[in-house]
Amino acid sequence: MIHEISYSFDELTLDMNYLSAMLGFADGVLPEPFDQYVAEAIQEAQSLCDIRGAFYISEKSEFIASNSMISIDGIEFGIGKTVAKELRNSTSVALFLCTAGKGISQRSQELLKGENPVLGYVFDVLGSMIVESAADQLQKKIGQIANSSALLISNRYSPGYCKWSVADQHKLFSFFPPNCCGISLTNSALMHPIKSVSGIIGLGKEVKFREYTCDLCSQVDCFHRNHQRVGQKV
Repeated sequence: MIHEISYSFDELTLDMNYLSAMLGFADGVLPEPFDQYVAEAIQEAQSLCDIRGAFYISEKSEFIASNSMISIDGIEFGIGKTVAKELRNSTSVALFLCTAGKGISQRSQELLKGENPVLGYVFDVLGSMIVESAADQLQKKIGQIANSSALLISNRYSPGYCKWSVADQHKLFSFFPPNCCGISLTNSALMHPIKSVSGIIGLGKEVKFREYTCDLCSQVDCFHRNHQRVGQKV
């Protein structure tokens, strides 16, 4: 069964200190004109975004993890040893998709190529934060379903990270109807809209959720890497 959820901008939690750090200001204080740009981007994003997510919890109770391979309802994923280790105690999994919609990416590209590339960059970073915050909400919902069956959940992991081949996006998307949540997949496994994420979450009585897992991964261009979410939120 596919569960689909839409979110309003007001339902999201955006960490302003984290946003400042992503823009290059680690002290959390935005100088001019960035303070004005962030306020403008947040205001406009409320009408630009089409925030949606979907998830599928595997039907079979049997979950097989061997070295770097996982079988989900008969389909094998080469998730890599790191992710397999984190999910090894799962008895089922949830596969998910989430997007901020195409509007904010289009606005970012217009500005980057047009009269205000700095504001375009602010929109780009904000779009990444919005989709990750939506994924946080989606993960909480999966956690609630798991808790109703006395199960715990793991962190979420996405193709393209921790040596999990991005090509497995095609297998992941096969569990969802075409254009689910308005997200499509190219032949090279890139998602459109750009501000979209997908991945896997383990469910089980003995899985563990780690607050921060950057030590597990060598990916240097990860949105989260080396940044803690702390402080002021909107």
